[in-house]
Amino acid sequence: MTFLASGRSETHKKGKNFSPPIALHRETIRSRRDPRPSLSSALVLLALGLLSCSGGGGGTSPPLPPTPPLVITVSVVPGSTTAMVGTDVQFVAIVANASNTAVDWQVNANPGGNSTVGTISALGHYRAPDTPPNPATVMVTATSQADRTKSATARVTILAGPTNVAVSPRRVVLTVTQSQQFQVTAQNIGNPNVNWAVDGIPGGNAAVGTISASGLYMPPAASGLHNVTATSVADSTQSDTAAVVVSNYPGTFTWRNDSGRTGQNRDELWLSVDTVNQAEFGKLFSYPVDGYIYAQPLYAANLQIPGRGFHNVVYVATQHDSVYAFDADGRSSSPLWQVSLINPAAGITTVPSDDVGSTDIIPEIGITGTPVIDTQTGTLYVVAKTKENGAYFQRLHALDIFTGAEKFGGPVVIQASIRGTGDGGDGQGNIPFNALIQNQRPGLLLLGGTVYLGFASHGDNGPYHGWLLGYDAATLRQVAVFNDTPDGFRGGIWQAGGAPSADSSGHIFITTGNGTFDRDTGGADSSDSMLKLNIAGGLTVADYFTPFNQDFLNGGDLDLGSTSLVVLPDQTGTSHPHLLLGGGKEGKLYLVDRDAMGNFHIGDDSQIVQSLLVSSDGIFGTPAIWENNVYVSGLSDALKAFQLSGGKLSTSPVQQGDTVFGFPGGQPAVSSNGSTNGIVWVLQTDAFGASGPAVLRAYDATNVSVEIYDSNLAGARDQPGPAVKFTVPTVANGKVFVGTQNQLTVFGPLP
Repeated sequence: MTFLASGRSETHKKGKNFSPPIALHRETIRSRRDPRPSLSSALVLLALGLLSCSGGGGGTSPPLPPTPPLVITVSVVPGSTTAMVGTDVQFVAIVANASNTAVDWQVNANPGGNSTVGTISALGHYRAPDTPPNPATVMVTATSQADRTKSATARVTILAGPTNVAVSPRRVVLTVTQSQQFQVTAQNIGNPNVNWAVDGIPGGNAAVGTISASGLYMPPAASGLHNVTATSVADSTQSDTAAVVVSNYPGTFTWRNDSGRTGQNRDELWLSVDTVNQAEFGKLFSYPVDGYIYAQPLYAANLQIPGRGFHNVVYVATQHDSVYAFDADGRSSSPLWQVSLINPAAGITTVPSDDVGSTDIIPEIGITGTPVIDTQTGTLYVVAKTKENGAYFQRLHALDIFTGAEKFGGPVVIQASIRGTGDGGDGQGNIPFNALIQNQRPGLLLLGGTVYLGFASHGDNGPYHGWLLGYDAATLRQVAVFNDTPDGFRGGIWQAGGAPSADSSGHIFITTGNGTFDRDTGGADSSDSMLKLNIAGGLTVADYFTPFNQDFLNGGDLDLGSTSLVVLPDQTGTSHPHLLLGGGKEGKLYLVDRDAMGNFHIGDDSQIVQSLLVSSDGIFGTPAIWENNVYVSGLSDALKAFQLSGGKLSTSPVQQGDTVFGFPGGQPAVSSNGSTNGIVWVLQTDAFGASGPAVLRAYDATNVSVEIYDSNLAGARDQPGPAVKFTVPTVANGKVFVGTQNQLTVFGPLP
């Protein structure tokens, strides 16, 4: 029998009563005709003592010699093998000629082994050590418990396996005042130390940035892409590299990036069609806030916050009348500062939605319009609406962007009055500003040292007008007042939250909602119109365009003024180099020569450059422009791209996406590195009514039929939070900032 180390025997198939030699002999005798045994049979019989060796018949056989004792033997399978560090090998000990087949195991003469040479169980299960021993060969021995002089040995060569140097984080976007501490892990290497280099230069230099022996990287003064590499000291063939983008984008200081409201950030160095995908891009973190975020988040890079050092800062304003300054990179878990513009203990609160008789903004009204930042003075201007012991106020605040402190003697109460016979007059020929009824919906405009504030209504509840007020940025003194329907009604300036626009000549452009229109007959009422305003000597109308079907638009509440006006880049090779683009609830885009806007023309709009129906259910989001592509996200429509060529738009989309956006459509924004790496970003907010999640979508700007990212794809990982209508994402220095009903969510390169 053969015995295994487990002690189990291998039993013969014939069973217990089997007598192999005799049975074989008798069967053999019966089967042969020749009564004499064959040679082989004779040998068997001789061995059994049934034949005499004398050759005669009938003699007595001599006794057989005594049988020698069986010798115990031990063998190990496999006899020689290799094992990677930290891996397992199963050995089997075979013990022969012993009733006790158990063995004891040793590794390098250590019973059971140890962490240096590896361990082995009573059943022969060997686990190699986590690092190779020196020497790297160990001996595994099985010793018979029946006879401890009997043993067998197997040789195991421990292999280190592939070495592994890993640097984290893998990708970083920095501004010039930030540092980055890199971490490195070195596996299967005796010496874990590494040498650091930047762009192949040991330790780096001033041009590419420097890195210390501990992995602390300091960026250069100029923007660019760099590679930080860690190389193993023990094995120079082993290294790992992290990508570092040093960005010089100074910030987003106003609604949609610039006073032309183009919606483009052309200084984005990291975000591209190749880097924005579910595997590499997603939600990084979020900051809780105390109210709905209707205002677009603003961003300023490289600010030295007193007592806190340098930070990239994102500013958030809420309907609870709070302004937050957060670290834009998540390097502080709490706000850098926070200012509340109410004082409930003194009876100063936000305005309940019920007080304005509208549910357009719920459940409270505080800060709605996007603030604006003056980088020259470090001031953030914002309008807050309050209820104060039964009375209603709107105030213009000037906040220090470093501390949140009020500046220039602010805040100031917003008041105004013009001469007119229109709705809501005082009976003495004056139209006063009504702080409760008027809604500071558009973003703010800073132009020529003046802050401009636009106003519409809450849910068309009157009496209201479209107001544009100007305040000196240094003194907060009111310097300009404009009302677009002084002898009529409505004409709100709301623009779906979009701010007034301005061109390089210093003119302001606004678009108005439905209401009274008589400017074509010499009146002053300008509803459903694009207006060009002079700022010298106050705000006066220098030129205008009104669609031929203004009366129809007014009767159907089809405001022309549901978008901001986009000041397009100068067009060459055309008789209309200075173009203005806007849209309305009718679903048309209007391309207007801002040097000669065309006024009002009976019967059609042939006096303007182009009128184009692009979305049958209306446009509530300002188009974006990039590289002569115009991006529009209409109501119940997909994102569309139109080509601008020869001073006109293509009559049909050159591409469009697959996703249909419900109400209110989207407000596209574009990021790019100059003329390359263009991405169109759109927030889908049609779930806002049920407090459903916003969806951040990203499209290839060269072909918007290709959606490269969707925050729904990663499930709960990338959910921004509950949606707010008309919101605009802010893209800055490798990150995307999204305002929601209860938090600011930040997206960027995953660690």
